[in-house]
Amino acid sequence: MQSEFEGQIVLVTGGSRGIGRAIVERFAVLGARVFFTYHHHEEEARQVASTCGAQALHCSQTDPDTIQATVERLANENGRLDVLINNAGITADMFLLLMPTEDWNRVLDTNLNGAFHWSKAAVRPMLGARRGSIINIASVSGLVGVPGQTNYAASKGALLAFSRSLAAEVGKRGIRVNTVVPGFIETDMTARLPPEIRQRSVERITVGRFGRPEEVASTVVFLASSAASYIVGQTIVVDGGLTATAG
Repeated sequence: MQSEFEGQIVLVTGGSRGIGRAIVERFAVLGARVFFTYHHHEEEARQVASTCGAQALHCSQTDPDTIQATVERLANENGRLDVLINNAGITADMFLLLMPTEDWNRVLDTNLNGAFHWSKAAVRPMLGARRGSIINIASVSGLVGVPGQTNYAASKGALLAFSRSLAAEVGKRGIRVNTVVPGFIETDMTARLPPEIRQRSVERITVGRFGRPEEVASTVVFLASSAASYIVGQTIVVDGGLTATAG
């Protein structure tokens, strides 16, 4: 059966690893023409491109001119841009008193300002088509306090507010903006957790395990689909029940 994503143009930022890679692969299987960005992980990006047929684009999250030019080129060459997934993000964890100002700025510039630049560039062709879906990937760190992550939590919490406001701006023109909030997911980032912290984290999760990138990707695909046509400006938490018992 033909997928509704056949021929659609999907752009995923930070698609070479982890959740981003799972999103890229899921849309590719569904027949979309998928483009994804990477910055440092060239080998992983080549592997993703070769295995699923997506196209890798080397692009910095902090270069607004390059971001604008990249989106314009994609939209012009393909005649459309249907879905933008703002997934790219970094961490630089440190307690506030020890956190270098450059780490604060670097995390905010990548995670929050990057989403702003990509969304601003993507909204223009979507407005012309009077349709489109923007899905921002946040984190439970933006919902609950996490020691040592004031920069990361601030960037992801702000992304939630950004998404709601943008949804209110462009929803009447057929562009749906929503946010997916992953909890602890099996990625390179969580693989670096010390065993004792990992165990304590698992104990806080209702289902008793970390999530899989594919489980986040399934939620993203749903939100981009016509099945979610009446879902606008919402925050969907994919955390195995972690935040359900927080407090």
